[in-house]
Amino acid sequence: MEAARVLQTGETVIAMAGNPNSGKSSIFNNLTGARQHVGNYAGVTVEKKEGKLIHQGKAYKVVDLPGTYSLGAYSEDERVARDFILKEKPDVIINVVDASNIERNLYLTVQLLEMGANVVVALNMMDEAKEKAIHIDVAKISKLLGVPVVPTVATKKQGMKELVVRAIQAANEPKREALKINYGSDLEKELKKLEDIISSHSQLSQEYPSRYLAIKLLEEDQEVYQQVKAIPGTAELLEQSEESAAFLLDETGEDAESLIADRRYGFISGVSKQAVRKRISAEQRLSFSDKIDKVVTHRVLGIPIFLAAMWLVFQFTFALGDPMIGWVEGFFEILGGVVGGWLAAAGASDLITSFIVDGIIGGVGSVMVFIPNIVLLFFAIALLENSGYMARAAYVMDRFMNTLGLHGKSFIPLLVGFGCNVPGIMAARTLENKKDRIITILITPLMSCAARLPVYVLFVSAFFSQYEGLIIFSLYLLGIVMAVIMGVIFKRLLFPGEVSPFVLELPPYRIPTLKATMIHMWERAGIFVKKAGTIIFSVVVLIWALSVLPWGVEPGSKESALGQIGSFFAPLFAPAGFGSWEASTALIFGILAKEVVVGTLGVIYGVGEEGVVTAIHQLWTPLSAYAFMVMTLLYTPCAAVIGTIKRETGSWKWTVFTMVYTLVLGWVMAVLVYQVGRLFGLS
Repeated sequence: MEAARVLQTGETVIAMAGNPNSGKSSIFNNLTGARQHVGNYAGVTVEKKEGKLIHQGKAYKVVDLPGTYSLGAYSEDERVARDFILKEKPDVIINVVDASNIERNLYLTVQLLEMGANVVVALNMMDEAKEKAIHIDVAKISKLLGVPVVPTVATKKQGMKELVVRAIQAANEPKREALKINYGSDLEKELKKLEDIISSHSQLSQEYPSRYLAIKLLEEDQEVYQQVKAIPGTAELLEQSEESAAFLLDETGEDAESLIADRRYGFISGVSKQAVRKRISAEQRLSFSDKIDKVVTHRVLGIPIFLAAMWLVFQFTFALGDPMIGWVEGFFEILGGVVGGWLAAAGASDLITSFIVDGIIGGVGSVMVFIPNIVLLFFAIALLENSGYMARAAYVMDRFMNTLGLHGKSFIPLLVGFGCNVPGIMAARTLENKKDRIITILITPLMSCAARLPVYVLFVSAFFSQYEGLIIFSLYLLGIVMAVIMGVIFKRLLFPGEVSPFVLELPPYRIPTLKATMIHMWERAGIFVKKAGTIIFSVVVLIWALSVLPWGVEPGSKESALGQIGSFFAPLFAPAGFGSWEASTALIFGILAKEVVVGTLGVIYGVGEEGVVTAIHQLWTPLSAYAFMVMTLLYTPCAAVIGTIKRETGSWKWTVFTMVYTLVLGWVMAVLVYQVGRLFGLS
């Protein structure tokens, strides 16, 4: 018996693979609970989730692979999933399959089995399959595939215990033979030639299953081809693969990849016919999701409904969040007073007291008070995502984007950018066309991320308290509009050409579970909290130091180093209505992290959020305040986004271009808002 592979930590590795919207994340959350964290795979930008499963006192490492429809390596998601399975060799893979759409989902299953992976199938969403009158013979599918199959309903935690038991059992059982599909006499003959060569090469036979590698070479998978080419002594194999591919094309009139795909689907169809029965009436064919989609994806009503949904999100965020802001603000005020009293009693100098009370507590606290709004915003967005509506929003915008010559799939990174521009830019990797991908990366920083929200909340509290949701909604909408306009300009001037087709699966509507929503909310809000404790803390300390230097000046005054920096750039922003050194200083340090705009003002004024609101009344008008928010929305993205653009594009040219064009765009729009507003008598 082959023992399960154990890490140095003593943990068996369980990987999770499945199609998008198959319920894979829900099962991962059920198995790991709060014992999980998010990171990135080494060398790539795909998000990686890892967690711990505790069963009978033992810990098991669970890795949630990116959702993917296949392992063809056409996207970074597919490459990461495939490389993890081949190179990391997890002890067992839980393959999550949507029972209500079983034929499409089984394509990935077949590829996993052909790789020789140790698979346990989680046949998820059995309740939805039942609602659609789909009867599945679980035992028959298990026999036909040769692997354990466990029926589950992740949203209700049904089947989780059995799934864990079967996965752990499979991890300790002897390795099963890889699935072998009969690809027909012509193709099998060519596969045999390649397999013989692979088997005779010691390194290749150790790194890859022979038949699997032969199939990938016949499919002309370029990444696998290059990996094999880098290994000494593989010239004969590559030459034979090219000859075999050419022979099959001449003999059958189809390329090998199409032949292989047809045979796989034929195998899947055979499994489905033997194990799945569907009794669907004409009335049932129009599902609940279809009925809703007739309205929300309507050609005319779709976009207004999306805008209304986003407006409701902001109304919800501020109706519930504003009272909580007062609680957090009160906490930091009390904390500052208590700590200040302790320091005075201990005989601390005024400089030390100012550093701790005004710099650390005041600066960081002025940002942290907006956590309630940010948490509620992420909660509302998670509800829309988990319900299935966000996929409809992307679908609705596809038609609009295509009329402008943009790729509909670009709207998905823009939606992700509402939370944070960094994962939004990373999400552009799903676009296969390089030109579409670069355009999307260039315009995603224009989307209003959560880091800008504290700035908006501060200024609407001061000037637009009766219209908070409406004003902030207008800024998010402006970000979308400017992103689309700049995308059109870039498409026509920098990357002319046809738009690639956009294919998007619309998952069925579901009632979001509280647990899944809370986990998604905390994943995003946690990033903000961590940033407040690291980057924002560091920048606030730097700002405080500049505000008290050179020695002898009044802290936070125009004569300080901070004031001198701001005064130098202040005339640049005068046409936009905020030509004070305080405003320019806040914008300059906002390039490090957008939340620091508020933290900078907190340090300069040496007060908490309520004091900052009072102070800005003396320097801004409602019109200049709105212009300042527009500038914050559009100007140069933060350092983390700049670094991500460089990593994603691999080019300093596009990185610097983004920094410059957003700065110019932000300044021009802020000036337009202020100057046009003055023409209409606004102030």
